[in-house]
Amino acid sequence: MVMGEQVFSYFMPPVSLMGAGSAKQVGEQVKNFGKKALIVTDAFLAKSGMADEIAGYLKDAGIEVAVFGGAEPNPTDNNVHDGLKFLNDNKCDVIVSLGGGSAHDCAKGIGIVAGNGGNIRDYEGVDKMTKPMLPLIAVNTTAGTASEMTRFCIITNTDTHVKMAIVDWRCTPNVAINDPLLMMGKPPALTAATGMDALTHAVEAYVSTIATPLTDSAALMAIELISGNLRNAVANGDNFEARDKMAYAEFLAGMAFNNASLGYVHAMAHQLGGLYNLPHGVCNAILLPHVESFNLIANPDKFVDIALAMGENINGLSVREAAETAISAIEVLSEDIGIPSGLEELGVKEEDFKLMAENAMKDATSLTNPRKATLEDIIGIYASAF
Repeated sequence: MVMGEQVFSYFMPPVSLMGAGSAKQVGEQVKNFGKKALIVTDAFLAKSGMADEIAGYLKDAGIEVAVFGGAEPNPTDNNVHDGLKFLNDNKCDVIVSLGGGSAHDCAKGIGIVAGNGGNIRDYEGVDKMTKPMLPLIAVNTTAGTASEMTRFCIITNTDTHVKMAIVDWRCTPNVAINDPLLMMGKPPALTAATGMDALTHAVEAYVSTIATPLTDSAALMAIELISGNLRNAVANGDNFEARDKMAYAEFLAGMAFNNASLGYVHAMAHQLGGLYNLPHGVCNAILLPHVESFNLIANPDKFVDIALAMGENINGLSVREAAETAISAIEVLSEDIGIPSGLEELGVKEEDFKLMAENAMKDATSLTNPRKATLEDIIGIYASAF
């Protein structure tokens, strides 16, 4: 698709499986790529029985299995290094990631270095890989990051404490699996944080400078589904309909931002995660209304659309008033599901605002924000969210 002189691309996994029971097909999918799988997951899932469940499906398909449970929240370059050694020691030729964004990103990092050599730090930026990564089948367990289907990989540099954004079409998983049965019973706080992460993806993609009709359609449907189902999923973790709808919502939001990219919310949240090791979804949720209040004048009509997608009544309102209703709706949703009200509650220090703002302006996700900010603007947004 060409608009003027700019060409727009659209990236997706070659295969995506969705719906109850879809995880049972993981073995048949892995058979297309290798004979011995490394399951990359976190310590909890490695011990909870879910990793054993997935390993069972693999073994039933004739696939040998090794389990690496070292994916930490906000995965680091050290996690990737350790996982790569584990992969090589066990002679695995295909990777299965199991979990949320942390497991998927750690798995991508391992696959990138396994296929391209060097250190994961070599691949920070856009399209730095020159060879395919090791085949990756991503089995998702949270309705949040959409890392199971995107070309984004976020890894913390342990020397600088900065989250490195690796954006490369070659690190898109070969197969994405979203089985809502694996998402049942997740704790309310995790459900809330991951759900707001998905909402942030959809909103930032919708107002991005490189949004297209393809990404807009996915983003608006994601916003509608999240607004209508996240509260129910938080209130009752065993509500299958809410979990199923949230699985679709996070995938649609992923489709949107995987191709339209993001904005200052993610650029700023990455700094909070890297410096303080804070939950990514919570940081996004706190920052989202403040960043979008800053962005509103760049394209108020799009914020009117967001208000409508969130179910707000805007009859009789001016464009500006209706646009501001979208910001209020985001704030009410966050409050309803128990998101902290500000960064101060998370232990963030005001003296770090300048450093974080400087790094946020260098983050790859800042490039497509609809309103250009100065360093002082970014510092001010951190302050308003404090």
